[in-house]
Amino acid sequence: MVRPGWLTRWLGDAGERVAVRHLKRQGFRIVARNSRSRIGEIDVIAMDGDCIVFVEVKTRSSGEAGHPTEAVTRVKQQQLTRTALAWLKRRNLLEHRARFDVIAITWGDGRRPVVEHFRNAFEPTGRGQMFS
Repeated sequence: MVRPGWLTRWLGDAGERVAVRHLKRQGFRIVARNSRSRIGEIDVIAMDGDCIVFVEVKTRSSGEAGHPTEAVTRVKQQQLTRTALAWLKRRNLLEHRARFDVIAITWGDGRRPVVEHFRNAFEPTGRGQMFS
């Protein structure tokens, strides 16, 4: 199903709000949302204890188009890695532990979304890799 751009943005924003609530309930401290740079965007940056967590949120209205995590391709992982590395460099936090999580949200019946949290979903990829 093809959606107008505003509806896709609305669904993504709603998914990010659900993801932030989920993270807070899990004890994470939210540092930033929609952190943008010329390199890319990171949906949510949070602290899980002493670990910086870069969270990619993928939201779908149903499972018809596949699982939301299928959209976190190798190319997307490389872009997230570069963006996270730049974020860490700007803040002089390169020596800090960090990881990438993915939160998949599927609305299904439209009432209550199904939230799946994949911790340490992928290793940093591409040039300029980081490590946790």
